[in-house]
Amino acid sequence: MTANSSGIRLSVVIPAYNYAAVLPRAVESVLAQIEPLGHAELLVVDDGSTDSTSAVLDQLLERNPGRFRALRKPNGGASSARNLGIREAQGEYLLFLDADDELSPGALQAIDEHLLAHPQSRLVIGGHIGVSPDGKRREHLPEVLPDDPMKRLRAYLLDKRLALSNGACVMHREIFERGDYPEQFRSAEDIPVFAQAVAGYPCSVIARPLVLVHKHDDSLRHQFSHAKAGGLALVDEVFSSRRLDPQFHVLKSEFYVQRSLSLFRSAYLAGDAEAAKEFFRQACRCDWRVVFKGSYMRKAVRLWLGLAV
Repeated sequence: MTANSSGIRLSVVIPAYNYAAVLPRAVESVLAQIEPLGHAELLVVDDGSTDSTSAVLDQLLERNPGRFRALRKPNGGASSARNLGIREAQGEYLLFLDADDELSPGALQAIDEHLLAHPQSRLVIGGHIGVSPDGKRREHLPEVLPDDPMKRLRAYLLDKRLALSNGACVMHREIFERGDYPEQFRSAEDIPVFAQAVAGYPCSVIARPLVLVHKHDDSLRHQFSHAKAGGLALVDEVFSSRRLDPQFHVLKSEFYVQRSLSLFRSAYLAGDAEAAKEFFRQACRCDWRVVFKGSYMRKAVRLWLGLAV
């Protein structure tokens, strides 16, 4: 595999919104690995932060002159920040690192060696290490990847045997020719992109962790507000004809039910009883057999009896 005319093979993009306290950790984890590699770059996209992210970014640029690029834009969400990164990046391959996470040591070297050995790969799937607030770590490695695109898509969307996450995946820019990150969603916005990648492009696995994912407590209500706003429209986005070819649409109704139940559970945990009831109704309308899913049915019964929320 040859690098492109810019000499950059791999671009790491960090979208940053109000993560001033941890942004240096993410940036430094990348800078420590870029220079030995020689054909990688780092872009940080400040998505209209309202905390001190801008000042922290200026300090990082001052301490590391010429070592990375910073882009600033009005707030538009993670999708818009990643899409700007796609347009501005010079590399053939892109890795999106969340600003509160960090690359694991040696990740970029491992990726580079893997790409040289698998030049046909367009989606490279690695593992991650989950770091809890108390410092405990748990390693998660990808399973064996199905060869058949339909089986890969099912494993990702429905069976949940194929776990994909930003920071642990590397994507060739060809993938985004079918569609970039949908900016109308502020939650689960990566699902349509990962779905089109596993269904439409050659994939490969690196059986090692590429990123440290730092877990932290977020408000359930805040998380659900973004998921509720996107709602079930995400299903149509995933299965839009530009993203997935017609043969994959046989999975749409099953994914609709699963998405409905996922939103039902999130609404239930967030204490939004009316939204939870409506998402459960949607799941049942699509497939009445939902009533036999014990854990969901027990929550539904509690809702209608007024025992929950």
